Amino acid sequence: MSKQNPDYIGQYPEKSDFADSPPAYQDPGMAGYQTSYPGPYPPAQPYPSPQGQYPMGQGPAVTMQPAIYVQRAPLVHPMPDYLGYSIFTMLCCCLPLGIAALIYSISTRDANNMGNEELAKKNSRLARNLNHTGLGIGIAVLILWIAYVAFSASRH
Repeated sequence: MSKQNPDYIGQYPEKSDFADSPPAYQDPGMAGYQTSYPGPYPPAQPYPSPQGQYPMGQGPAVTMQPAIYVQRAPLVHPMPDYLGYSIFTMLCCCLPLGIAALIYSISTRDANNMGNEELAKKNSRLARNLNHTGLGIGIAVLILWIAYVAFSASRH
């Protein structure tokens, strides 16, 4: 390998080109830690332990209680979920409202299974209202389409 010019930026000189030798070994008081801080800020103060010093080998005692999971049983009288009505509305009447009604129908079924009566009642009512609205829009569009076809057929 040829010797490179150390004055040229971008090239690295070989080890023999360095004039300084590495610093001498120093044995620090604690392995890996500086004993004095040469920077502009003073070293951080250690936090005092909250209960004083612990006996050797012992730490603070931590007690844990077991987690208790309360799960409600499914409702005895579940709210209607209108799932079939939602599928019919989605496929035959009004797709966007049918999809929204289907989502709330499934949410009603989940709330019934979890035993959450208030959420089941709210989702059931919303699914029913969305289905009624979608069916009304579908019937209105069907009537308008029949009227348009009948009117255009009578003109010709």
